[in-house]
Amino acid sequence: MRLVFSLLALVSITLSTMLHAEMVYASEEDKVIRLSSLEWPPYAGADLPEQGATIAVVRAALEKMGYELEVTFFPWSRAVNVGGDPTSGFAGYFPEYYSDQIDQTFEYSDPVGYGPLGFVQPSDTDVQWDALTDLNRYLVGVVKDYVNTKEFDELVALGELNVSLALNDTTNLLKVAYRRVDIAVIDQNVMNYLLAEEPDLRPLAKEVSFNRKLLDMKSLYVCFNYQNHKFNEILNQGLASIDVNAIQEAYFARLEASSQQALHLTGSPSWISSD
Repeated sequence: MRLVFSLLALVSITLSTMLHAEMVYASEEDKVIRLSSLEWPPYAGADLPEQGATIAVVRAALEKMGYELEVTFFPWSRAVNVGGDPTSGFAGYFPEYYSDQIDQTFEYSDPVGYGPLGFVQPSDTDVQWDALTDLNRYLVGVVKDYVNTKEFDELVALGELNVSLALNDTTNLLKVAYRRVDIAVIDQNVMNYLLAEEPDLRPLAKEVSFNRKLLDMKSLYVCFNYQNHKFNEILNQGLASIDVNAIQEAYFARLEASSQQALHLTGSPSWISSD
């Protein structure tokens, strides 16, 4: 009886391995890389032209390598979870900021874009700060499971900054406009796009402003689960053959031209090489 169970277990394991291998090989034969993402305009979004600036960059890089890109959109926490589960059919997720913790379980691509990260504040308030610890007298809005900067996230973990969680950037913009929080962490381009294009936010555009001091100019990456790290090599080769900054800049320009509102999208900083 033990022999029968052992044989059955061996057959089950073998079939599972074969099916997993078949799924991976089929993806290679189809030349399709499947990634999860979120609604984060203008960088990513199901209804955006080309699905967003960052997705346009990744798609252009993969096309250089003869691959197609297929993106499925989820709320952020789920996008991360399915991107990290190789049995989900996704090779990874994006766009993501760099984090030492994430780097332990995912493999980062080369940069696929850039964005200015800072704070949104009420328009009649000018929050002055030199060090992040200067913000400990404020209630700061953050999006659940977002990476911000290493120092900021460490201060939050230590309880040295007071934060209020939200599910997305739209909620944080509303919370700042209605004085539910003092300031909130947000990408400047995301803020400007949402204030211009979201019907619920458009009437509040004059109620908030972007703080003059940046947290950081952040690089954006694709995070591949380690079982699919070979796709990272393919993507990086494609990225080396295109101009990431030029594609993002051109995308922003087209989006500005097609919008009925002034988006005020900020391009890549001058210190980032376009080579």
